[in-house]
Amino acid sequence: MGADADSRGGTEADSGAARGAGPGADTGTVRHSTGTGPGTGGHGEDTMDLRLPDELVALIAREEPDGQGARRWDQEDTAQPCASGTAHRAPSARPALPHHDDLLDHVADWGPADTPAGVFHLVPVRVERDLPLISRWMNDPATAAFWELSGPQDVTEDHLRAQLAGDGRSVPCIGVLDGTPMSYWEIYRADLDPLARHYPARPHDTGVHLLVGAVADRGRGLGGLLLRAVADLVLVRRPSCARVIAEPDIRNTPSIAAFLTAGFRFSAEVDLPAKRAALMVRDRSLRHLL
Repeated sequence: MGADADSRGGTEADSGAARGAGPGADTGTVRHSTGTGPGTGGHGEDTMDLRLPDELVALIAREEPDGQGARRWDQEDTAQPCASGTAHRAPSARPALPHHDDLLDHVADWGPADTPAGVFHLVPVRVERDLPLISRWMNDPATAAFWELSGPQDVTEDHLRAQLAGDGRSVPCIGVLDGTPMSYWEIYRADLDPLARHYPARPHDTGVHLLVGAVADRGRGLGGLLLRAVADLVLVRRPSCARVIAEPDIRNTPSIAAFLTAGFRFSAEVDLPAKRAALMVRDRSLRHLL
């Protein structure tokens, strides 16, 4: 099955944020020490004092004191933008930031990516259209243990609506390859996520989670190919973003291999609440070398 099944990391079907470390949860304020140390992997360029992004400063200022199988899609059916707000657990209630679409520079408008496998689009999720398909993917035994969204459709629905009702720091998407929906993605602001507590985040770091849904699409190298395409989209469409981040489980060697194939580098091992993860980084400055 390999890493193509799911880039959240854990075994062959799991990678991404750990429980309680997904987009949209409470991030707090964290200072990271400079230099190298435990969990940094010796990469000095990844260590720094965290400068809170302007968006997070604005968010804190506004905080209250008390703290079915794949089907062909017509292009006009896939052009509806949706902002979102969590990647693993429902976020705490938060006031919306002004112009929240700008947190990820309008994912709906990123446009297509040409890949050797075909033309690929990221299409923001619409629950009424996409819930049955995503729920079916989440109930695949190879996926269920790691995304923990198996069961009735309302389990997946709650997960999706929590993002869609958020402040735009996470956007759940369907990956459409040559007109066929075949993968589920979450594009999120890693620097505004609880993940930032566990690595030296930089402003505008952008995270990705991937689930290749159909069994027939797994084990074909699509995971690495599409991860590269999406990372390139992020770096082209988000000029303020210097790095694309992922955190597969350290045990998930097929997933890590897919990220390496996609031009990510292994940066460090990090301890997240539910797993030990491999911090994978795609650098803008190394984009044309890896």
